[in-house]
Order: sequence, then C-alpha cells, then structure tokens
Amino acid sequence: MVSSTSPLSPRRSRRPLAAATLCGIGLVAAALTAGPAVGASAPSSAASASSLAAPVAVADGELMSYVVNSKPNPGQTRLAERAVRDAGGTVIQSWPQIGVVVAHSTSADFREDVVDVAKGHAVQSVGATRTAAVKTPAEEAPQPRSLARSTDTRSAFEIRQGVSATEVVEADPLEAQQWDMTQIKADVAPDGSRDVTVGVLDSGIDDTHPDLAPNVDAKNSVGCTAYGVPDTSRAAWIPTTSDHGTHVAGTIAAAKNGVGIVGVAPNSMMTSIKVVDDDGYIYPEYAVCGFVWAAEHGVDVTNNSYYIDPWMFWCSNDPDQAAAKEAVRRAVSYSERNGVVSAAAAGNANYDLANKTTDTTSPNDTTPVTRQIDEGCEDLPAELPGVVTVASNDQAEAKSTFSNYGDGVIDVTAPGSRILSTVLNGGWGLKSGTSMASPHVAGVLALLKASHPEATPAELVALLRAQADDKPCPTDTRCTGTPAYNGFFGDGLVDALDATAAR
Repeated sequence: MVSSTSPLSPRRSRRPLAAATLCGIGLVAAALTAGPAVGASAPSSAASASSLAAPVAVADGELMSYVVNSKPNPGQTRLAERAVRDAGGTVIQSWPQIGVVVAHSTSADFREDVVDVAKGHAVQSVGATRTAAVKTPAEEAPQPRSLARSTDTRSAFEIRQGVSATEVVEADPLEAQQWDMTQIKADVAPDGSRDVTVGVLDSGIDDTHPDLAPNVDAKNSVGCTAYGVPDTSRAAWIPTTSDHGTHVAGTIAAAKNGVGIVGVAPNSMMTSIKVVDDDGYIYPEYAVCGFVWAAEHGVDVTNNSYYIDPWMFWCSNDPDQAAAKEAVRRAVSYSERNGVVSAAAAGNANYDLANKTTDTTSPNDTTPVTRQIDEGCEDLPAELPGVVTVASNDQAEAKSTFSNYGDGVIDVTAPGSRILSTVLNGGWGLKSGTSMASPHVAGVLALLKASHPEATPAELVALLRAQADDKPCPTDTRCTGTPAYNGFFGDGLVDALDATAAR
C-alpha cells in the first residue's frame, strides 16, 4: 500500500527486507518461508468506480466530525487549523506530529470551504469520519446501567465486530482449561519482561480484576473516545459498556498469581487505551489518538481486536474514506517509527480479503448499503503496512469457521475459538473471534521484544513469522498457497517458546 508516490497505493511485498532484518539481528534468513510481507496484499488496479460512494450527505446544522490532513509538520498543521476556523469549523484535536487535525462543523459545505480558504496550501485532504451526526455532550452522558458482570448478552461493539457472547466460567484456578496456551507453547515459555508494555486499544481494561491489576499501567492509560481527544482520567479508560478489552487483556498478560488464568506474557505491563465508545463504535479519530498515544507513552506492542467504523472496508477512491484512511495510516506509521509493533484481528465474516467483491454491512452507524469493492478497499487497521494480520484457528488447529482469510493478506494464525480469559468483576469467561486470536500474537510479540530489546518493529515481525509453525491448507478450495505460506494460516501458528529461545 505504501509506495514512493502515494501512501494509499497498493502495497508491495517486502519479503527481501524481512529477510535482511533477520540477518541484521544474527538469525538465519533462510528460516523465512516464501510468503508475502506483513499486511501485504497483491497489487491491484485502482478500486472500481462502483465502490465509489457519494460524499457523506450532510445537512446544514448537523454536527459532523472530519479529519483534515496537512503536511506533517507544526507549521503546516497550524495553517490547516486556521483553515478549519476560517471555514467556520472547530478544531477539536490537532496532531502536528502526523499532520492530522480533527474538526467539527455544522456546515454542509465544510469540506469544500476548508480547501477553498486554504487556497491550495496546507490542506491535502479532508473527509467525514462517520455518516452519523456527532453526539453532543448531553447526548453522550452515560445512561444508568449495570455492567457488573459479563453475561451471555453481547455488547453493541461485539455484535458489530462479530464476536461471540461470553460464556461465564465459575471454577478457579483455570490454567488447565487454557488449551490455547498449550497450543502456542506459552505454557512452557518464559514470562517476558516488566520492561515491555502492550497497549490494548479496545473497550477498556478492568484494572480491579485480580489477574490484571498487577500488570495495568494506570499512569500511562488513556481514553480516546471523547471526539479523539486524550483523557487520562481513570473513568475514561476503564470499561463501561463492554468486557471485550478486559478479555483481550487477560490473554495478553494475565498475571501468574495462582488465581484464574495466565496470559501469554504474564510479566509484561499493559496500558489501557480505550478506543471503543459507549455505543460500541471505533471511529478513525479514536484510533488516531490511540496510536499516537502509544507512540509517545512507552508502548512497545499494540493489540487491535477491531475494525474501524463505520466502514468494514475503507476505499481509497472515496474522498471521505481516503482522508480518514490516510489519517489512520499516518498514526500507525508514526507509532512504528517510534518503536511500536502492532497486531490486528483479521475479522469475523469468513471473508476472502484477497478477493474482495461486495460489502453489505457499511456504513454501520446509519443505513448500510450494498457496494462493490476490490483491493483498493481495506480493513483498518489490519491491512495497513507493518501491522500483523491475524487469522483464527480452533482447538483442532483448523481455521475457525468465522475467520477471515486471504492469500497475501493473512500473516499468522492463533487460537480464537472459545478462548478462556478475564471478564468483569473478577470473573472469567469464553469468547470466540479473531479478536481473541490477535492478543495471543500481541503476547508473543511482547515475548520477542523481551528477548530482543533492541529489535525494530520490522525485525520483530520477521522473527514472529519465521518462527511460526507451518500449517498446510486443508482440503478446501478457498485455501491457496503452500504449506509454508497460505491464505488460511499465513506463515503458520505462532510459537511462544521459539520467541524466547534465542537471545
């Protein structure tokens, strides 16, 4: 997707670079299998015209959210901020590090006006980040609710993301039921390092849970759901309407304390970076806030068990979607340049990401439409450059029925069916989804960072993929590739023991 000409052009394979990075840290380059680079998809022509939607319809007086992209430097960002104000908008948050301004406006002509007043300078692109109006503070006020314990009712976020309902488990301790940890050999691997921090971009972490409390870095946790503005108050980053982030966190780094479960990297720290609002949405400005925060607050690894709303696939030939996509791309790239490596769930629609055809679920914040799509339309953040795209497998090491797949898109697989982890109010429960697979990979990346503290994100990804255990295609015509690399399992099943074997 990144090329020398456009940040939104199709990605090219960087496998030779991955091999070079392995050599650079003294490992055998031949260990790499012949598959595509992380997050890469096969080059394609520009997205078909049929995937081009009309700009998000905006009525005068309706408060909408936008990203305004400028050149990534303070001077150009200030000019973009001025253009926002001169066009009658309000600057909500500015990220001069990446040249992204989050703005609100009630003008139907804001997109055109902000470009016009910039007179061809500063503003490179502008787009609406959602199709629904922004809620006012009064509308955002939380309604009285009780989320004291997970039940078999899914949150709005989990319904949209395709994650299963929680099945509460009462017995304790529960390590013997963690088949997933045995499958990836985390149960016999070292525990990682307190010097490694995983940022959990999700619905918040319950920092009172006995399995999580020792490993939550409260001082560096943040909420990003107040229009994409960072809020470090505890109320902003703990769960309110979903236990999804708490479940994810347990898989990554639940403490080895004789209670409940144990995570993949139980000696690692975790930062709660809340990007899921109370209505269950993760809008682009929330994700931008989360990745920039991770880059600047000591995070080494991020886990991203979601796709960014309201589009399941963000298309580069739609002006609104392209601008938001570029803002998120910049934030992810900035985090990588600052030493952060990211894992992301591939999605739960049993969809071939290498052969996109239609999307019937988007936009999910107003009325979905059926649209034709192709490889110019991408799942964010899973298909961005540098992000490890994670598929899900079950206890029998078969592809989970719900897991997305795709030759040239999937990087690795990890357990994601009926995974036991932490839920609210000190409990434990089972969930299924690629949301559950991705945190296993984030945990293994944390172990790799502990073993190779000087490694760059690209080097860590190369190691992860080289050490994964090959998984050949089953007798299923949808699975294409070789035993070493294919569309169901990527480079294979992640291996926590190998991640800690060589220092």
